[in-house]
Amino acid sequence: MKAVLIGAFVALMGGLFGTPAFIKFLAKRGYGQFIRDDGPTTHHTKRGTPTMGGAVIIVATVVGYGLAHLLTLTPVTASGLLVLFLMVGLGAVGFADDWIKISHQRSLGLKSWQKLIGQAFVGITFAVLALQFPDVNGRTPGSYNISFVRDTWFNWAFAGTGVGIVLFIIWANLMIAGTSNGVNLTDGLDGLATGASVMVFAAYLLISIWTFNQNCKYVGSLKCYEVRDPHDLAVIAACVMGSCFGFLWWNASPAKIFMGDTGSLALGGALAGLAITTRTELLVVVLGGLFVLETLSVIIQVGSFKLRGKRVFRIAPVHHHFELVGWNEVTVVIRFWIVAGLFVALGLGIFYAEWVVGA
Repeated sequence: MKAVLIGAFVALMGGLFGTPAFIKFLAKRGYGQFIRDDGPTTHHTKRGTPTMGGAVIIVATVVGYGLAHLLTLTPVTASGLLVLFLMVGLGAVGFADDWIKISHQRSLGLKSWQKLIGQAFVGITFAVLALQFPDVNGRTPGSYNISFVRDTWFNWAFAGTGVGIVLFIIWANLMIAGTSNGVNLTDGLDGLATGASVMVFAAYLLISIWTFNQNCKYVGSLKCYEVRDPHDLAVIAACVMGSCFGFLWWNASPAKIFMGDTGSLALGGALAGLAITTRTELLVVVLGGLFVLETLSVIIQVGSFKLRGKRVFRIAPVHHHFELVGWNEVTVVIRFWIVAGLFVALGLGIFYAEWVVGA
């Protein structure tokens, strides 16, 4: 537990004190955010606010993780490094996108195909490596089985190992795309995505600690969990949670900095990575329910307009709809945080209830 506490504290301090230094760096060079013209007019005052703040979240997480292991003299694990790789890799793609926007003073960054190639390279590499590095019990960071609160009976290798690898890669990349886009779409109001992320990663901290205490490596029970490195995943979750907490101090309304695609893609990647390595792939849909609702609002809006020529919402994602309805931005954020918290509570309840009832 020392590593978990150290990682969370270091990442928190990194986010809290590293963010204002990064704000000064960006402001001095005039690196600011572009604001969509079709959104709420109140957002036009945010034009020029420093962006790419997600870089602080990434650095604070990595430093927190490294110091947690250094100070406790514990080795890093394959699962932990893979989740960090996914987070940093997708963050790098987002950073390139943000950099092009601010350096070329335009609202569009990477072209769609460039962004897709970058995300696919990181996602495929993660998925392939997740099926490697078996421990002494043969457990790998990822699993061919689709998981809910633990691995289910459905196995991607039903048609052979070769086909199973391909199907797992596709499945993992669908998850990565879903979580990263979900966080990205939610990141439209001051502190909204950051605050929701704090709750979701706090949930994964609890889940990882629980699966560590009830791991099949130590507990001879039918209810035990076949997770390769649960303690190290708890360290990762604690570091991401801490860095987001520190960043939220400056990202809350009125935001002094935005996380940009750098942060939203990185957080989405970390979320997918934790879901895959903790064997809670489908449970992430509940834990990240707010991100799912935001994504669905865009899908419904686009689908309705193309099929019926009518819009369901005044604007999508849905948080902007409520602004145009008349809700104050802070009101929207707080109420959406409440929704995010309810989803997290439901997800944790489902996770614990399954253990109580029995596998």
